Amino acid sequence: MAEIKRALVSVSDKTGVVDFTRFLTEKGIELISTGGTYKLLKSEGLKVTEISEYTGFPEMMDGRVKTLHPKVHGGLLALRNNDKHLTQMKDNNILPIDMVVVNLYPFKKVSKDTSKSFMEVIENIDIGGPSMLRSGAKNFESVVLVSSPSQYENIQNEMETNGDVSLDTRKKLARDVFRLTSSYDAAINSFLSRDMEDESMPDEIVLSGDKIQDLRYGENPHQKAAYYSDGSKWTSEQPITNAKQLHGKELSFNNIIDFDGALDLVKEFSKPAVVVVKHTNPCGCAEGEEELSEVFKKAWATDPTSAFGSVIAINTTVDEKTSQEISNYFVEGVIAPAFHEKAIEILTKKKNLRLLTLPGLDEWCKNKKKRAASIDVKKVSGGILVQERNISIGDAENYEVATKRAPTDEEKEALEFGWKVVKHVKSNAIVYVKKGETVGIGAGQMSRVDSSKIAIMKAQKEVKGSVLASDAFFPFRDGVDAAAEAGVTAIIQPGGSIRDEEVIKACDEHNIAMVFTKMRHFRH
Repeated sequence: MAEIKRALVSVSDKTGVVDFTRFLTEKGIELISTGGTYKLLKSEGLKVTEISEYTGFPEMMDGRVKTLHPKVHGGLLALRNNDKHLTQMKDNNILPIDMVVVNLYPFKKVSKDTSKSFMEVIENIDIGGPSMLRSGAKNFESVVLVSSPSQYENIQNEMETNGDVSLDTRKKLARDVFRLTSSYDAAINSFLSRDMEDESMPDEIVLSGDKIQDLRYGENPHQKAAYYSDGSKWTSEQPITNAKQLHGKELSFNNIIDFDGALDLVKEFSKPAVVVVKHTNPCGCAEGEEELSEVFKKAWATDPTSAFGSVIAINTTVDEKTSQEISNYFVEGVIAPAFHEKAIEILTKKKNLRLLTLPGLDEWCKNKKKRAASIDVKKVSGGILVQERNISIGDAENYEVATKRAPTDEEKEALEFGWKVVKHVKSNAIVYVKKGETVGIGAGQMSRVDSSKIAIMKAQKEVKGSVLASDAFFPFRDGVDAAAEAGVTAIIQPGGSIRDEEVIKACDEHNIAMVFTKMRHFRH
């Protein structure tokens, strides 16, 4: 390993840099610096050489070009044990640079600031910083990489204790550099991809995330886990990563997944709505213009046994009366755009109850803003599956009436509600609904008939007179016969089975109205 004699310092985030570089000079390390960093260090009385003095080339183009020079990258990339490299360094007056203290322009932060113009964001794409870090990281045995103020203390301690930075630490710092630059480039890719529809499935997929928090464990206590934000282009859609926790126990891995599912479903509704989710499946859902507490009661009453330990999503401000109703039960958490002061007072009496706010959710649901065509990623052994997120619900005006009897207006309203809910239930999915509320939900069975029976078995409301929503087609008429026996009056399903005629005939025999959406909603 090379002795640290010279450090190049160029930082956007200047937190702690004066103290750290003062430590370096006390260790006899020469400093080279750029622009604002140079001015800061100079004003603090530190001995420092300006980059243009070292390279013999002025900073230009408003600082776009200052470190892209052979005397910088040659000093970083030269192999210290290669005689040819050393000769070339000497011939070209290149000095070895043994440490790079560089952090990058705040592109991620600026790109999320809606007040910034496109060109302001572009100007925050750092070129010189990543280039220096990558050059140094390729030669990590000879160059110490300091890419974040959070690293100053540990590096300083190691230098104080051992007189140098170990090879193992140098390697880890190099790894951190490539992780950083990969994430940085991914953020730029995401920004430039906003509103572009030219490629839905590109040849390369770029995934990156910024840690929000470590989690106590994953799905089970023996699994390590953490929570990341992917910074994707659908941030305007009110994602779960924008939520802020007001109260309660730390979020668990399973809580976050359930909250995400509940949030996705509640965003389907423009009217005030309540969604109850347990183990990623809705076990109750209702919407309506009556008092929110009454909407909550309808959602909860679908399956109160399964709702024990659930999470709740509400797309409007939670009032005192609703919070009192919620407090009667054991739930893991509630997410809503806001809570009235009295509601917070009531709900925070439950020490562990997680309360999350997502400001703007209510306005988003009312206005139904255009949803971004972002991606959904599923991990498999040795690879990933990528698809567009299932954001479409279809247009009710295009539903095809397949039976002799068309649904009544009341049935149509219930069918549309059921179609929104069944989309968010694990396949095979069957949902019985009445106007604005779920009656019974059957999820995740290998047989669609079994899902139908389970939905009836679990229903705590009268099934007779309800309508049925199915996430995929009925492969046989037995599903219709079971629905008829339960008292279903209308069915909504995608259609497309080779036995559609048989299924339609069964509906006609039972005087059940059926519509085809021509859109499937499998959820695995």
